[in-house]
Amino acid sequence: MNDSRSGIIPGNALVMDYSKQFRPLSKFGNGFLNRFQCAHMPNGVLDGITFIDTPGILSGEKQRVDRGYDFSGVIEWFAERADRIILLFDAHKLDISDEFRRVIEVLKSNEDKIRIVLNKADTIDSQQLMRVYGALMWSLGKILNTPEVARVYIGSFWDRQLVFDTNRKLFELEKMDLFRDLATLPANGTLRKLNDFIRRARLAKVHAYVISHLKKEMPTIVGKDAKKKELINNLSKVYDIISRTQHISIGDFPNINRMQESLEVHDFRTFPALQPKLIKAVDEMLSSEVAKLVQMIPMERDAIVETHGPAVTGGAFDTSGTPFSFHAGEGFEEGRFEKDWIVDRFREPWDKEFDKLNPVDGKISGEASRSHMVKSNLPYSALKNIWILGDIDRDGCLDADEFALVCYIMKLKLEGYELPPTLPAHLVPPSKRSSEQALRNGYHKE
Repeated sequence: MNDSRSGIIPGNALVMDYSKQFRPLSKFGNGFLNRFQCAHMPNGVLDGITFIDTPGILSGEKQRVDRGYDFSGVIEWFAERADRIILLFDAHKLDISDEFRRVIEVLKSNEDKIRIVLNKADTIDSQQLMRVYGALMWSLGKILNTPEVARVYIGSFWDRQLVFDTNRKLFELEKMDLFRDLATLPANGTLRKLNDFIRRARLAKVHAYVISHLKKEMPTIVGKDAKKKELINNLSKVYDIISRTQHISIGDFPNINRMQESLEVHDFRTFPALQPKLIKAVDEMLSSEVAKLVQMIPMERDAIVETHGPAVTGGAFDTSGTPFSFHAGEGFEEGRFEKDWIVDRFREPWDKEFDKLNPVDGKISGEASRSHMVKSNLPYSALKNIWILGDIDRDGCLDADEFALVCYIMKLKLEGYELPPTLPAHLVPPSKRSSEQALRNGYHKE
């Protein structure tokens, strides 16, 4: 966590701190609190995001060792409050142990937050990586039991030398996608909190229907234990009845196995009766009050962006230009760290084409430029944006440098690179960099 000073807070002291959100964790006892701690330090990344690191999942004979606390319960508590859950698999140790399986099952209700990372993928070659990826997807499909394919990021998330660097490009792209996903979490945090609030409200409403139905089915005098056992064993039928009569999706009901375990220790006769006024209040809140909150989210997001920026910055999230940043030396980033203008390297045939278009006073008209640009077979929407990027002085004509720049941009577009919203400063022709017109168009020296 972010703080003005560096330090470590032990678990027992942490749950007594009213300024932190960890007080409910005291219910897991000293077995957990003795292993729980909070590290804090002054760090720009931690100003917008907090990381929770869990212990490794046990496998093999180690699974028989008692952790001393409800590990799955702790994982569930954090999962319900987290914005993103990352499941980390090592490419050379892909086995999913029984404990890991239980953890994944606990996370099912938060599957929209889950991202899968296949780490240390550099330790195997391309052929093995393909097999490992397929095996991982197959194993996850059986556990998650969902038709949607889980998003898996493949990479090597350590600072050691790559063992097999054949897939370096893939690893960098996957790392960039993962960091981009994490960096935007603070700006979208309010929307996710509202989404969780709505989900919990629906779950509370369904829970009230289930509890009241079980109370109503209980006999008043004899056979209470037998009836309780019957209701628990046939809880799926209870769900179906409530789903039909109350028009509630079966997906809104709590996990049936965990509900059955919880009901075993309760006396159904003590359950409260259904209060229609409270149900109506929840329905009105979901239909009207939540809609007002949704309308306020853009303003909340703007306030967060104004305070912390549009995304997390600093550390591994720092995308400032260096020769080792993402896409450095590729596409529109090529030539950023060179002294010479990168376009000069390719312009010889374009200069010959420019002379064939009969320039007047060193410039060709927009119509003449159009006749050349359409030969690329790029759509007009792309050619329009290329023209906007290349016509530096906005006079509707192109001189030799601007024409070469347009041809260079078309070349990159044909190679599959996306057009930037504005022209990078290093691509501005040297003859245009000092002009006031270029400055007015937003091309600034870096």
